[in-house]
Amino acid sequence: MSAHDDAAPAFKAPGASCDSHFHVFGPADRYPYAPDLRYAPPLASLADYLGLARRLGLERMVFVQPSAYGRDNRCMLDAMQVVGGKCRAVVDVDDTVADAELDRLDGLGVRGIRINVSPAQLQEPGLAGALLPRIERLDARCAELGWHLDFLAPGWLTTELMPMFRKLRVNFSLAHMGMYPARDGAGQAGFRQLLQLLRHGNGLCWVKLTGVYRLSAAPGFADATPLAQALIAAAPERVIWGSDYPHLSFADKVRSVELFNLLGEWAPDEATRRRILVDNPQRLFGF
Repeated sequence: MSAHDDAAPAFKAPGASCDSHFHVFGPADRYPYAPDLRYAPPLASLADYLGLARRLGLERMVFVQPSAYGRDNRCMLDAMQVVGGKCRAVVDVDDTVADAELDRLDGLGVRGIRINVSPAQLQEPGLAGALLPRIERLDARCAELGWHLDFLAPGWLTTELMPMFRKLRVNFSLAHMGMYPARDGAGQAGFRQLLQLLRHGNGLCWVKLTGVYRLSAAPGFADATPLAQALIAAAPERVIWGSDYPHLSFADKVRSVELFNLLGEWAPDEATRRRILVDNPQRLFGF
């Protein structure tokens, strides 16, 4: 399992560092998968993850609902009860969910709702428009709770959603650096739009330095470094880091500690890493 690789952390995480994006999976007989699985989930227990967190010096953590469970958040919520106050979560819920349920989730430490489109989704005319009613309804409901929206989408869809992002009332995060292919460089049109949104938008856009192996196939993911550094330069106060543990279909190709060490290359300055690992997630997730 990737949590147990042999690499050593290349830098010491500051106190109260946060993993802002990871998943846990439990036994399938207790937590059944959604019928439209995008991948075969591994068994990734909370105990395994906590071992990794200790090794990296991560004291806070944000569970993110994986697509494998659809809108059944029980596995994650059960794990949160074990961890206690040092965790938060992002759930996937229907936009018509009852207010009482959202209040219950808020009390458990939930701070966001995920809008999840497969990163492998091919360009499809009209998909962005089809998502708008759900986004608008959830934007309004998150505004009442002080929550944020968390988007996972392929780069082409991230670009098509830019006009909608500029209208949101709440904070919103983009997983995996917006899912722009690293091979196309930091100068690609959609990524330039993302940098513009970060610099000159409404101040609500946050970007997750996560899942680098989803946008890069280069040795050491070297071609993703310019993208990561451009994002950090554009909005150092609104960039966060996550392990994306257990790396799902990439688990046999990547190592968790090595991914953590990349942050040291992307942000060589200790003060910048503190913002990314401590200060920024503290603000976004309300620790």
